[in-house]
Amino acid sequence: VDSMKKVRTLFFAALRDYVGVRSVELQMPMQTDVAGLKALLIEKFPVLRGLMGHMLISVNHEYVFDDAIVPEDAEVALFPPVSGG
Repeated sequence: VDSMKKVRTLFFAALRDYVGVRSVELQMPMQTDVAGLKALLIEKFPVLRGLMGHMLISVNHEYVFDDAIVPEDAEVALFPPVSGG
């Protein structure tokens, strides 16, 4: 039984500049939630550590919270914090 899932993560706007890539494919345990995904991304891209609490995250085009389970083959999108005006 394969207990890992593959997830494609896309970086938008300034985040793309910070991490230096448009997208990354990650392998993670099946029950990984958004909080776990964030931890994996911080491990891979330490520059995200200070930003992670402020960014918007969508899974398959729907905004999600940290406790949402990330489905297999999901498309996860990370958006930088929106500055107020």
